[in-house]
Amino acid sequence: MSRRLLIAGARVLTPGGEWPRGWIAVEGRRIAAMGQGEPPPGTSAGADVLAADGLVAMPGFIDLHVHGAVGVDVMDADPDGLARMARFFAAHGVTAWLPSTMTASGPDTERALEAVAAAAGPVEGGATILGAYLEGPYLNPARAGAQDPAHIRPADRAEAARLLDPGVARVLVLAPEVERNRWLIADAVARGVTVSAGHTDATYDQALQAVADGVRHVTHAFNAMRPLGHREPGLLGAALVVPELRCELIADNVHVHPAAMRLLVQAKGAEGVVLVSDALQATGLAEGAYTVGGRPAFFMDGAIRLADGTLAGSVLTLDRALHNLQAATGRPLAELWPAASRNAAQAIGVDDVKGTLEPGKDADLVLLDPSLQVVVTVAEGAVVHGGDRLPRRPAPAGRAPPE
Repeated sequence: MSRRLLIAGARVLTPGGEWPRGWIAVEGRRIAAMGQGEPPPGTSAGADVLAADGLVAMPGFIDLHVHGAVGVDVMDADPDGLARMARFFAAHGVTAWLPSTMTASGPDTERALEAVAAAAGPVEGGATILGAYLEGPYLNPARAGAQDPAHIRPADRAEAARLLDPGVARVLVLAPEVERNRWLIADAVARGVTVSAGHTDATYDQALQAVADGVRHVTHAFNAMRPLGHREPGLLGAALVVPELRCELIADNVHVHPAAMRLLVQAKGAEGVVLVSDALQATGLAEGAYTVGGRPAFFMDGAIRLADGTLAGSVLTLDRALHNLQAATGRPLAELWPAASRNAAQAIGVDDVKGTLEPGKDADLVLLDPSLQVVVTVAEGAVVHGGDRLPRRPAPAGRAPPE
């Protein structure tokens, strides 16, 4: 028998607007019905009922760019480690995510992709793994950031086929201004892979050419790219004004200043921003010494840096990112929520089943308290975090939702 779940009493954020009070009925992995006010009589029959009074119900977070957490690195190529990560991120509201590789040798990257393929799909007690995010190796060494420049190289047809043929990659990050990378943009797009410009020194004109070639995504906007100039705006300038480009944002107040976050949202609208964690293996652990891509790094004061001081990935989670984005912009949650879910789903072409609360879509949702702390996470109809923290009660008879 398929499981049934009823969330009642929450403030619900939907594509059509905010419901001050509403209900969501789940059958199996899908949202069966939802409405404003109290659930109709009989809706609770045979269902587990979560009383969500005083909480906000919004789509589960989708994190497209995640390198590690709780001591696990995606490059470990360990399916069990990926499952541990999935459970950790579920506790922070994530219902779906992409494990991210780092620039490395071809064999190491292939092993990491094999592990992602083995772990892909629903994870018991955790967030669903949708595929992989390939960050490199086809980058620009001038903007390597924490990527190992020794492994950065131009695109090679045989190697690219080995990385993309298995079909696990959802996003491919490359430097589009490197002429020997350009052929790969159309090739990846033809495979259904989203191509992102990242770790790039592209000029504004080169960025426009990349969009014409098929690039639609920008990896961690502001970071690992030439800064915005008033005479040479670069990729960042293009990202701010070209509507085809969605911009990732690491909203940890370290990678990007709150004022720059505000600028990005003002330029792109909330629908043009994709919150990502870019989290590393130290996420969820104590400060101290770690490694990034096999190189020594140190986690201190909310940031991870290489030995030379280069800022690496973050220790961010998307619940905190959403909190920081709201604090930076002053905009209501009803406006900002797509940056944590719908925009990512659209970016990788899964918005037909994920990213919004609508009947027929996957029951991926998170319940937040007024301070945006995660109380309950539901992934594909399963309560993967916090089910014991909410009282269960019969749903009130109430009246049917308005037409």
